[in-house]
Amino acid sequence: MKKDAFTSKQACYLSGCTSHQLRYWDKVNLVNPSIQSSNGKPGVPKMYSFRDIVALRVIKTLLDNGMSIQRVRRAWKYLSKNANLTQHLSEVRLVSDGSTIYSVEDEEVFDALKNGQLTFFETIDSITQDVKEDVSKFELDKERFLNLLTKVEDDVLSQELQA
Repeated sequence: MKKDAFTSKQACYLSGCTSHQLRYWDKVNLVNPSIQSSNGKPGVPKMYSFRDIVALRVIKTLLDNGMSIQRVRRAWKYLSKNANLTQHLSEVRLVSDGSTIYSVEDEEVFDALKNGQLTFFETIDSITQDVKEDVSKFELDKERFLNLLTKVEDDVLSQELQA
């Protein structure tokens, strides 16, 4: 498995989304796992990239701040197509009043939905940094757990040998 590939369970933990949200957003093509999709086949794990986790957290943030899923979908489609997120992810700021989403890039404001006024700011850069920190914590917790598991296995084997 690639180092920067995350399972659905890990994606839920890192993005704050529920497994239901991930499945639904994949089904409606809002955010699809870009490393590996199950293509509807049972038993095939979905694998998300770091950018997918950032996208999930951005979308969740917009929804948590009062945006409807339809508006988020339209705005995300616009941002994905026009904001060149693959190259300038941390330079895009999102602005919303709960009914409209704007993209602010290089001091220019683009209306992703064509109406509304500016009141809510969320930078993709800060979300990206938060995801990086959560991934680091997750990796550290995973490493600690695996070390503890190895120690427990060693202790059990040691006790069995002594008996």
